[in-house]
Amino acid sequence: MALPDCASVARVRCPHGVRGELAVEALTDEPDAILAPGRRVFQGTHEGGLWLDPKSGAPRELHITGLRPVKDGWLLTLAEIGDRTEAERWNGRQLLAPVDELSEPDEGEVFAHELVGMTLVDATTGETLGTVIEFYDLPQGLLLEFRGPRGVHSVPFVEEFVEEVDRAARRIAVRLPDGLIED
Repeated sequence: MALPDCASVARVRCPHGVRGELAVEALTDEPDAILAPGRRVFQGTHEGGLWLDPKSGAPRELHITGLRPVKDGWLLTLAEIGDRTEAERWNGRQLLAPVDELSEPDEGEVFAHELVGMTLVDATTGETLGTVIEFYDLPQGLLLEFRGPRGVHSVPFVEEFVEEVDRAARRIAVRLPDGLIED
């Protein structure tokens, strides 16, 4: 069985009520379309990977039956989660959707799961700085961790530092803050 290429579309914050509804943070620009009733998502891990059943090795498909906006997020109902006890087991997990069911990113944008392995280059000199080895989704935005010839460093994935993202070339041009990489 070929596993679907998936991207994180929501993170479960906590259960809501007693009927298994989940309070979620949308990780997409189109939550009302991607998380619409009738759509499917896959169970993810806390880190955003695709969860695989230890016995069968298959991903777990989940079916969305309800979605409604609330302050700072969304309330999501899944057919497979029927009560609060089950919903509590989902805290911090991510929900994923197959990439081929999502809209393509706009020019200069990238799916977060595509960042690992991309090359960072200095936007001014063109010098290769390193390769993205991890990213962290923090309240203030994504933080890229990259490994280069001078060790492991981090840079915020924000407009102030990122000049260009070339998805096809798997390259990110950045302007690093002074002193980030010491000789």
